[in-house]
Amino acid sequence: MAEVIEFKIGGLESLLGKFDAISYDTRRKGGRAALRKAAQLVADAARQNAAGLNDPETSTEIAKNIALRWNNRLFKQSGDLGFRVGVLGGAKQKNNYHTRRGRAGGTFETGGDQSNPGGDTFYWRFLEFGTAKMAAKPFMRKALADNIEAATAMFVSEFDKALDRAIKRAAKKAGP
Repeated sequence: MAEVIEFKIGGLESLLGKFDAISYDTRRKGGRAALRKAAQLVADAARQNAAGLNDPETSTEIAKNIALRWNNRLFKQSGDLGFRVGVLGGAKQKNNYHTRRGRAGGTFETGGDQSNPGGDTFYWRFLEFGTAKMAAKPFMRKALADNIEAATAMFVSEFDKALDRAIKRAAKKAGP
């Protein structure tokens, strides 16, 4: 007859408390802060690249419109953290709304947004991606490509600091 050996491990409550504290802290606080600092490196590089493309004869500046935003849709759908680096204002769009201003079926341009810090910089896409008559002068893609290693290193170091803080906090929470 085989013997059944039973044993119980005590003290897992404090360990489980540490895991709960760490997962919440790293996902929502530490991870987000570390990712923001890494994305800020890319945004700063994009601003420097865009500063060289500005036309001094106009009052608009693409560099002032480069923004860093939390990607809430990604977080809600998948739980993944994400930041977006982009240009405020986007591009002018051609609308085909049949009842606007009595122009049935007509296509017309919607105006850009002058209220942005750098003015109406709808043309940034033409510079970034080029057109049929103009070669591309990428400043956003170049910012990411040139700083991917630095951004990754920044994320790792900041996330490591956040993880250490979370472990210390969890140790305090568990008690002596």
